[in-house]
Amino acid sequence: MDDKIIPQVERMLAEHACERVIVDFIHRLDLGDPSSVAELFTSDGFWHWPHGDRRIEGREALRRYFASRPADRLSRRLMTNILVTVESETTARAVSYLTTYRVDGYTGGMIAPRLPANVGHYEDAFRKIDGSWLLAGRTVFLPFGADTERLPAPDAPHDS
Repeated sequence: MDDKIIPQVERMLAEHACERVIVDFIHRLDLGDPSSVAELFTSDGFWHWPHGDRRIEGREALRRYFASRPADRLSRRLMTNILVTVESETTARAVSYLTTYRVDGYTGGMIAPRLPANVGHYEDAFRKIDGSWLLAGRTVFLPFGADTERLPAPDAPHDS
């Protein structure tokens, strides 16, 4: 980005704000209220997974989609290599890498380590609206992935 168009400090603040949205998204999915990730999107924002052509558009649809995750899901996502490119005073793009550890059927406590369920990257588009940077679109690419493992019920018989 040309520093004559956007001063360097303003660009750095925009980059930081977009990085914060990326991390907040993951935090809300793993440790907060998954449906609240909809608040991080513009009103017409979308989440897209090209594999299977899954596309969810609009805040209310996003809220319903993310709220539908199983209540017994345990997940932890690692976000790395976050690269934000500010395109203008009100638009930016980002690419970030993700690794997801996830199981269903979680009832508490510590479980044995697993291999990641997914490894891939996000491609994000951001818009600044009323002073806040929001996701206008988020596309996830998962070249490595598997179905979510379901843990056995705590009282299920174990093989001996």
